Amino acid sequence: MSFDNLCKLLSEKYPDRFATWVLESEQSSVEVLKTELSIEPIRADYITFLQLQGRILHLEFQTKLESNPPLPLRMLDYWVRLHRLYRLPVTQVVVLLLPPAPGTIIETVFELESTRHEYRVIRMWEQDPTQLLNEPALLPLASLAASTNAEALLQTVAQRVTQLEPEQRREVSTYAQILAGLKFEKGLIQQMFREGMMRESVIYQDILQEGRQEGRTEGRLEEARSLILKLLTRQVGILPQTMRSQFDELSIDELEVLGEALLDFKHLTDLASWLENH
Repeated sequence: MSFDNLCKLLSEKYPDRFATWVLESEQSSVEVLKTELSIEPIRADYITFLQLQGRILHLEFQTKLESNPPLPLRMLDYWVRLHRLYRLPVTQVVVLLLPPAPGTIIETVFELESTRHEYRVIRMWEQDPTQLLNEPALLPLASLAASTNAEALLQTVAQRVTQLEPEQRREVSTYAQILAGLKFEKGLIQQMFREGMMRESVIYQDILQEGRQEGRTEGRLEEARSLILKLLTRQVGILPQTMRSQFDELSIDELEVLGEALLDFKHLTDLASWLENH
């Protein structure tokens, strides 16, 4: 699935949330219209009828500015077709997912002789991530927003995903990781989302917390050890007996540290190195 098609899917699934975001006012009654326009058929990314305002909202998602025909001409073409079909005012917004090359002019108007047509452009890299982080429908876009620390923002996105209801979590996590791929390496994305899921795991937190509160009883220590061992096995494979013996000697505090460190392990040698240093 291409990045702009994923955004189209999200905006059709949550039209009121996307309309509220781009128009900066609450929109509660939104109808998704067909995307194929008449005459010579063309498809627009997202066309929504805002019933309360008697207006068409056209959202166009772009990963890059270059297109044929040029984007300003396409936006004019969409506007004419939409207005002819629905005879309503049309608000057009282009959502640029990535910044263009330095020095590139981002056009917001088509102008030729006496014809002038304007549209709005949202630059994702300039957007405040707060609203995106607080709205599950928009959360997959949050990693592309403005930040002084991009990796910290990605980590926050991963943590917010873990706080969603179970039925939403897997879907939003998938979408968020796909869109984060526009900006981050695959390995980093996988690490962040695995780490977020593990840290928010009720079982994991309960085992470690109760282990401390109950004086590190043997029963709780064994539960913690069992959980970390399962995670290790999935990450690097079955532990050799020597390594397993070292693992069995770890305290609950050391198991907690290992639980976070193992997310970066790729081979048994990584575990061997960690055990040697701890």
